[in-house]
Amino acid sequence: MLEDIKQEKFKKLQNFVEAGIDPYPAGPFEKECSKDVLKKKLAEPVKVAGRIMLFRDMGNITFIHIQDACGRIQVVLNKKEFEGDYKLWVKNLDSGDFIGAEGKRFDTKKGEKSVLVKKLTLLSKSILPLPDKHKTLQNEEEKFRKRYLDILFNDDVREMVIKKDKFWNSTRSFMKKKGFVEVETPVLETTPGGADADPFVTHHKALDMDVYLRISMGELWQKRLMVAGLEKTFEIGRQFRNEGMDYEHLQDYSQMEFYWAYANYELGMQLVEELFKHIAKETFGTSKFKIRDFEVDLNSGWKKYDYIETIKEKTGVDVSEADIKEIEAKLKELGVKYDKDLNRARAVDNLWKYCRKQIAGPGFLVNEPLEVSPLAKKKKDNPKLVERFHVLLAGSELGNGYSELNDPVDQAERFEKQQKMRDEGDEEAQMHDREFVEALEYGMPPTCGFGMSERVFSFLMNKTARECQIFPLMKPKGKITNSK
Repeated sequence: MLEDIKQEKFKKLQNFVEAGIDPYPAGPFEKECSKDVLKKKLAEPVKVAGRIMLFRDMGNITFIHIQDACGRIQVVLNKKEFEGDYKLWVKNLDSGDFIGAEGKRFDTKKGEKSVLVKKLTLLSKSILPLPDKHKTLQNEEEKFRKRYLDILFNDDVREMVIKKDKFWNSTRSFMKKKGFVEVETPVLETTPGGADADPFVTHHKALDMDVYLRISMGELWQKRLMVAGLEKTFEIGRQFRNEGMDYEHLQDYSQMEFYWAYANYELGMQLVEELFKHIAKETFGTSKFKIRDFEVDLNSGWKKYDYIETIKEKTGVDVSEADIKEIEAKLKELGVKYDKDLNRARAVDNLWKYCRKQIAGPGFLVNEPLEVSPLAKKKKDNPKLVERFHVLLAGSELGNGYSELNDPVDQAERFEKQQKMRDEGDEEAQMHDREFVEALEYGMPPTCGFGMSERVFSFLMNKTARECQIFPLMKPKGKITNSK
C-alpha cells in the first residue's frame, strides 16, 4: 500500500519535471510570516510559503492550508485568477509538499482570512505521505524516532523546542549581565574530572590513545582559568555520562557551569536563586509550577536544609556517627535499592536520596559531609563538613555548587582516596588528575562554582528528561546489543 502511494507520488513529481518545474529548487523564496500576512489589509500583495497540511480540490477552486513556523494560513487557487497551469498544479500537488504562493490578501465568503493565489512555486515535492497523527504518533517510541513529525503535528512539542531556546538564552544573558565570560573547554579529556560519574571512552587515532568524553562542563579547566587570572567564567555545552537512563537522567545532555573568583558558596546561593527566578520569568512567564505531586513557587522563601539533620529527622539515623552496617540496615528497612558493593559514602548518599524525595522546595541542601564531596572546601567550624550546596526542587537536586577546594595538598589527598575507591571497583569515583593539582600549586583564589543541567528545564516543563530532548537517542530498529 505504501509503495503504491510512493509510486503515485513519483509520477506526480515526474509530471512537474516534464512541465519544466524543478521539484527541489535551491531557493531563495522570500516569504512573510503567516501571522503577519493575516494582519494585512484586503488586496495587499503577499508572499507565503510552507508545507501543505490540507488540500481540497473543489473543481474550479482549490483550498490549501499551508503551515510555516508562525502557524497556518489558507491559500486559494481560483482557476480564473491563477496565472499557471491550474490543472497541472491541482492534479499533482499533495499534502506534505512545500510550496510558495504569491497573491493578495482576501477573505472567503465564509469570512476566513486567506491568500488568493496568482503564482505558485514548488519548493519540495514529498515522496512519503504524512501519517495520521491520531493513529501513528500515539506510540512513544515512534514519536521519538520520528520526532520531526511529532513537532510538525503537535503544537505543544513545537512550543517546548522554542521554550528550551528561551531557557538557555535567558541563562546566557543572565550570566553575561553579571559580568561572566563565556568560555569553551575540551570535550575530549585524558582524565575525566569534576564529577562522580562513569565516562564514555573512545580512541583518538592521531595520538593513538584512549580519551574520555567529559563528564562535567569543564570544571577542572575553568578552575585553571581562575589560576590564570580570569575571575568570572561560565560554559554552556554538551556533556556525557555512561550511566543508566530514567525519567531524570540521560547519557548526553546540556549543562551550564560557572566559576566565580573571590566568592564563596553563600554568595553562590544568592546568585543561583536569582538565576532560577530570572529563567522562570523569561522562559515561562511565571514563578509557580506544578511538578509531579508538588506545587512550587520560586518566588517563595528558599529554605536551607541541613544534610545530617534532615536525614536524622526523616529516618532516625545520624550519618555522622552511624557505621555502614547501620546505614545499610536502614536502607533495607526503607526498601531502598542499592548496589551490593556499597562503600560508606555511597550508602549515605542513597539514604539522602530517599529523604530528598519528600522535599518540595525551593531550597538549598547545605552542610554535606566531606566524604561525599571530594572537591569542596571544608568548613572552618567543622572540617567534617564542606561548603557545598544543592538546589532542592520537587524531590530532586537540580544544581550543585561549592566553595571550591584550592589547597593543592588537600586536593591531592582527596584525589588519592577517590582513585583508591575507583581501583576497588567504584566506577563513579574520580580519577587522580595530577596536572590539575600542579595548576593549583601555582595558586587559585577563593572560588565558588555551580552547575545545572537541562534537567532543570524538564522539571519546570513537568516532563521527563527524554521528552524534553529534541532528538533523544534511539536504538536503531533491529539492532542487537550486548546484554552486559
